[in-house]
Amino acid sequence: MDDRGATVIPYEDGPLLLRGNFTLSTPDGEVIDPGRGTVALCRCGKSAIKPFCDGTHKAIGFRAGVGRESAAPRGDA
Repeated sequence: MDDRGATVIPYEDGPLLLRGNFTLSTPDGEVIDPGRGTVALCRCGKSAIKPFCDGTHKAIGFRAGVGRESAAPRGDA
């Protein structure tokens, strides 16, 4: 496992792949057990097993790139 923490990889027209040392939690702070060290997170919003991807993005024709399309949300600290 990488000592730097988690890595997030956006897949074109698909999920966010999350791997490494991470904790998933609800907005209320309840921990979500991922069941493994690498997970695919839904970004189309239609998965039946949110926050995880179930492949629905393919059926609905979800489209999203992998690069940044706008400026970073905040500047360097």
